Amino acid sequence: MSAIVKLSPGRGAMFLTEVERPTPGPGQVVVEVYGAGLCGTDLHIMDGEWPTNPPVVLGHEVAGIVRQLGPGVDEAWRDSPVALESFFSTCGHCPSCLSGHRNLCPERVSIGSHVNGGFASEVLVPVRNLHRLPDGMDLHHAALLEPLGSVANCLLDPPIINPGDSVLVTGPGTMGILAAQIAQSSGAQVTVVGTARDAQRLHIANSLGLATATDESYTPGTRPADVVIECSGHPSGAALCLENVGPRGAYVQVGVFGKPVTVPLDKVLMKELTITSGLASPTAAWHRAIALVTSGKVSLGPLVTEVAGLGDWERIFKATREGDGMKFVFDPHL
Repeated sequence: MSAIVKLSPGRGAMFLTEVERPTPGPGQVVVEVYGAGLCGTDLHIMDGEWPTNPPVVLGHEVAGIVRQLGPGVDEAWRDSPVALESFFSTCGHCPSCLSGHRNLCPERVSIGSHVNGGFASEVLVPVRNLHRLPDGMDLHHAALLEPLGSVANCLLDPPIINPGDSVLVTGPGTMGILAAQIAQSSGAQVTVVGTARDAQRLHIANSLGLATATDESYTPGTRPADVVIECSGHPSGAALCLENVGPRGAYVQVGVFGKPVTVPLDKVLMKELTITSGLASPTAAWHRAIALVTSGKVSLGPLVTEVAGLGDWERIFKATREGDGMKFVFDPHL
């Protein structure tokens, strides 16, 4: 089958090539992929800035239909529409695993970076990775449940935002708009800030009822932000957050920088700030993500710019890198 593969470490070495179709072992399933979102992490993998085990098929934001069952898997899973947790395996016995935080296991192996992921017609995962989708959920949109779970992990475990809080979100990409929707659903007054080239993305934020500004026009209003959520993965976004958060406020890092950066950390001391984050999406965050969508508090469809076939991967990667659109989803059937 065709797949988008990182063939070797370092920058580049990305190709659309042929790989063998997977066969499920005990406790495993093969999922036919219908939606696989392109994440900023995939760009970091392309640039050699994220740990990988090449050659490996990329793609960790995946939704599809269960087609093959390995020994011991309940027949009820067959032909079920699902979205996938990204952790292929963990040690199972470290403190993180035992406390339900498999995402922090030091021996964690993830699809799309360490083992083959979803930028292909089929993907092999343990049955425990499956989350059954609500009836009628679009499989292209469902690929965004994984990033929504990641943001839910950052903001809701434990809850960071209180009703009435003033919240600043920097970076109007997928993670930023998802974070802003969660903050809004928590009762906050939210402003999403981008750059001048983010006009299209800020328009999408406006359509979802979110206030927006550019980094040049943003002012904190009558009081500084209670919570700032950095989703741009750029040092200027972090600096803007640290400048505009109020005393004893909360700074949440969602974006990935991919390299060491310089930010004014003295403001953490001077303002007595709390810094938090969250890595990927443990099971509890998945439950919250699905509930947010089914309740109508978070919309995924408006964030999908285009659904494309694997053959368009170079154009789609380029558009994502240049910020030309919001979220691109691969469908191997196209």
